[in-house]
Amino acid sequence: MSTYPDAPGHRNVETSIAAANDIAPKLGRLQRMAEGAIRDAGAHGLTADELAARLDMDRWSIQPRTSELRRKGLIRDSGQRRPNSTGKLAIVWIAA
Repeated sequence: MSTYPDAPGHRNVETSIAAANDIAPKLGRLQRMAEGAIRDAGAHGLTADELAARLDMDRWSIQPRTSELRRKGLIRDSGQRRPNSTGKLAIVWIAA
C-alpha cells in the first residue's frame, strides 16, 4: 500500500478519504504534469493558481500536487511570492 506523497493524502474524514480515493488512479500523471510545467517555467516558477491555469485544470485538483512534489524533493519554494486569485501572496514553486 502506497503512502503520502506517493498516494494522495486525506484528513481521515469520510469525504476527504473519498476524494483521495477518487484522485489516486490519476495521481502519478497529475504529479508528472505539475512537475513538468514547473520545470518548464524555469526560474520564474509558478504559484498554484498559475500552475492550474497553465494546465487548464481546477486549482483544487492540482494544488495538492505541489505539496506532494515538495515532499518528494522534486520542487522547492523559490522564496518568491506573487498574489494569487484572492490577492494573498502565494509561494512560487521552482524545480529542485
